[in-house]
Amino acid sequence: MPKTTIINVADAKRHFADLLGRVAYGGETITITRRGKPMARLVPVDADAAAPHVADAQGWLEDDDPFFMTIDTIVADRETHHPRVLGPADH
Repeated sequence: MPKTTIINVADAKRHFADLLGRVAYGGETITITRRGKPMARLVPVDADAAAPHVADAQGWLEDDDPFFMTIDTIVADRETHHPRVLGPADH
């Protein structure tokens, strides 16, 4: 069963990055309180509820769609080193 922690808002503000790590990577649930009253809860993102990624798209384009040629060109251009030439004003 995932661990549940209760923390006040002042401590949550001071340790926010650490709390996010505990939630994201440790599966912990954090309840944030103000004057003892629960105000918010940090919970892990459910992998099934995560937004779809472009890599998950299948069947939208035909294999010979020009989109793929454009992407291949962009990738090839990024792999080619284009040194920047310094002009007189850049020295």
